[in-house]
Amino acid sequence: MPSALRWYIGNARYLAAIVLHLSGVHKRTCNICDYTGHFRAAGLPPRYDAQCPSCGSLERHRQLFLWFKDNEQLVAQSKILHFAAEPILRRYLKQTAMSYQSADLMPGAGDIALNIEAIDLPSASVDMVICNHVLEHVDDRKALSEIFRILTPSGVAVLSFPYVDGWEETYENPAIVSPRDRLLHFGQADHVRYFGHDVRKRITDAGFGLEEITATEPLVSRHALRRGVKIFIATKPAPV
Repeated sequence: MPSALRWYIGNARYLAAIVLHLSGVHKRTCNICDYTGHFRAAGLPPRYDAQCPSCGSLERHRQLFLWFKDNEQLVAQSKILHFAAEPILRRYLKQTAMSYQSADLMPGAGDIALNIEAIDLPSASVDMVICNHVLEHVDDRKALSEIFRILTPSGVAVLSFPYVDGWEETYENPAIVSPRDRLLHFGQADHVRYFGHDVRKRITDAGFGLEEITATEPLVSRHALRRGVKIFIATKPAPV
């Protein structure tokens, strides 16, 4: 068989296998809307079983929702500020929290327009800040300092972001500015870093205590979470 034909047949089979799995590989259960069945693929390259076809939730939304439900009393007692609010989480939080505001840099994209690097709110005015997949877009040190400032004593910041735990240091390079180069280096055209293991020190240097919630079995298989992904729960210490 000619090599060109072998290449075509091999790649055609590979492509067919990819397409076959885009509509779901295993049956999963969405812990947000209670749908059970096959989940769709999402992302490029595709992540199989990533998106609930009923409510549209992705892996990180379902992982966060597990924490919110496990800590529902805390949520119910909190004044919450939610940056770049995900609609699927905003609905639940708005119904559950003592008070809730979504925030975004772009006016009209949230309940209030705020720059996370210089938050125009009084100190100690918020009980919980939710900041998921935001810190990789901004100056994270400024943002963490501001989040710490506006939190009440014992207040909590719920943080998530792309990271590689096997990297000792966060990868960032201010010379990488074009969308194409940022896509290559940081995984998305508007990202400015890829966090490494030292993200823990970045968080604690801002003054926080830190807890990590890791996606493990059986919840990974049941709810289609990404294995080993962490949510970072940063707590502002109470006065001694």
